[in-house]
Amino acid sequence: MEQLDLNALLAKSYDICDALTRANVGGVRKEHRQLKVMLRNELALFGAYLTDADKSVTDDEIEFIRTTLGFAENAQIVSDIRARKGMAASDPQGTPESLKYAVLSDADGKLSPDPFGGQCAMYFYDTFKVFGQHVLALYAPDVPDDEVNRFTEYLARMEDMLNEYCVWRPVSQKSYRAIEPVLESQSPEEREAELEQLLAQLSSLIGLEGVKHQVNTMVNLIKVQQMRSDLEMKVADISKHMAFLGNPGTGKTTVARLLANIYRCLGVLRTGQLVEVDRSGLVRGYVGQTATRTAEVIDSAMGGVLFIDEAYALTVKKGDNDFGQESVDTLLKAMEDHRDDFVVVVAGYTDLMEQFLNSNPGLRSRFANLIYFDDYTAEELMAILLQNLEKQEYRLSTEATVLARDMIKKRVANKPENFANARDVRNFMERAIANHAVRVAPLKDAPGNRELLATIESCDLEDWE
Repeated sequence: MEQLDLNALLAKSYDICDALTRANVGGVRKEHRQLKVMLRNELALFGAYLTDADKSVTDDEIEFIRTTLGFAENAQIVSDIRARKGMAASDPQGTPESLKYAVLSDADGKLSPDPFGGQCAMYFYDTFKVFGQHVLALYAPDVPDDEVNRFTEYLARMEDMLNEYCVWRPVSQKSYRAIEPVLESQSPEEREAELEQLLAQLSSLIGLEGVKHQVNTMVNLIKVQQMRSDLEMKVADISKHMAFLGNPGTGKTTVARLLANIYRCLGVLRTGQLVEVDRSGLVRGYVGQTATRTAEVIDSAMGGVLFIDEAYALTVKKGDNDFGQESVDTLLKAMEDHRDDFVVVVAGYTDLMEQFLNSNPGLRSRFANLIYFDDYTAEELMAILLQNLEKQEYRLSTEATVLARDMIKKRVANKPENFANARDVRNFMERAIANHAVRVAPLKDAPGNRELLATIESCDLEDWE
């Protein structure tokens, strides 16, 4: 997951506090509660709760909390922390009181319109999480176990509350990282330059030659239609929705992320964010809930791309207690109603996706652009391994290179049922790095020895079972 900016999260959470107060969510205004003050105080007490794990709060810790949250030196909350009073207000056995207002807003749709996409609670959660990470970083690299345990347990209680009210969104379903429109701030020249960079990134991906060709064809088709539009010539109606067909680990999500930004640079989409979901993020257990949940996800993807992984799971089950078709129907309607501001990419195994597209006449016609992601060859997987190791500042010794190549060739020649292409290679690499650490950590000459710390030997490589 990309690093979240604490200052940006704080600013957005304070904006949410203002919006919830204006809407009087949960009677916050009627109760004369200042939600922004409440949130800020609870963050401060959360930081104090973490640092007090050793039964003391230092001046440096207080200063970090004070300056990060913008308290004056003589603020009451700072005095309370310094005197080690008011710790109970952080409710170490519960959750922040401010969170309940955000949860109530998301669960019952209290904000209308909702500029936060039904993710007020997730903003609050991430703000506590990232603020806590910064507090723990004060001790790096020797973070006390007691503080880590307090951090983990506190966040787990927040997650339980969000799950209980069905407003929890895992990382792959969050879209608020970078959803602000950028086209207005970019000149045509800047957009063209960024487009060239994105296409260069696509071109630099290992393998996927057929995929690259189809994406470039789509880009050129859109460009030509835009040129025709400028001259007031007739413009073809181009479907930009796509179906990605292929086995796991073949780069489908990576290409979808690039495609979202390529469409943004072409002016096809306003924001270019990618919202990733699967069946569990769309389907609920009661009539009507699935349509509502799917509509919420669609709304969060407006101006960008909705990427539905393993989309075939929406239609593979048939029966009275399955609501996957309800999600598909909602999706098809949105694709028609918002065809100029919303792109859907569905992905999954080739055979199962063919069944998915044939399950509803509207699906095959909406997803006219089928892109097939072939399995990587052994040489391509070896290149991916070496590339990923280099990014992590590791390398294979000569003997390890020969052995790794043989292992990968054997894996490709005898593909198991769960063969996962680049994911297999990533797991192979992670095991090798872990084995390297076990071998190298006890060595007396390891500290300061870059060669030893960077080189993976044959004995570190663990073959697939």
